[in-house]
Amino acid sequence: MKIYFASDHAGFELKEKLEEFVQHLDLSAGKARYEIEDLGPFTFNADDDYPDFIIPCAQKVAEDKTAVGIVIGGSGQGEAITANKIKGIRAVVLYDYNEDIVKLSREHNDANVLSLGARFISEENAKKAVKLWLETKFSNEERHKRRIEKIKNYELKNYIKFEP
Repeated sequence: MKIYFASDHAGFELKEKLEEFVQHLDLSAGKARYEIEDLGPFTFNADDDYPDFIIPCAQKVAEDKTAVGIVIGGSGQGEAITANKIKGIRAVVLYDYNEDIVKLSREHNDANVLSLGARFISEENAKKAVKLWLETKFSNEERHKRRIEKIKNYELKNYIKFEP
């Protein structure tokens, strides 16, 4: 599975730690289970703007239906709002580790972007949440498929392409 990472300055440090953590998940047969692509920032810059990194991340996830994105900011709110502007993205925000919320975001909502609030979640809880989120699959229950299909249909009828 391909995982795209992006953040802003407030999430930069946690992004770096989570990328390294994910790279070492399940190194069975010496091969990583996940392919990671970092879409920035690549250095800390207190004046950066999260849309510059989150939009390309969300676009990559939208183009690859098998990929997911992990975006990190101070609260995670702006990052999720930005990601959700891209057709095909279902971004959810997580502030702290709650096993049920993490699982439901994937099982019921088929979320493809996880947005973390670096100022509100510990590194340890972020790692637990990311691991569980990556391991949890969509339930494929008819009621959830029907609801997501309604969202997709609305999106298709009302979509205006964003050009930065």
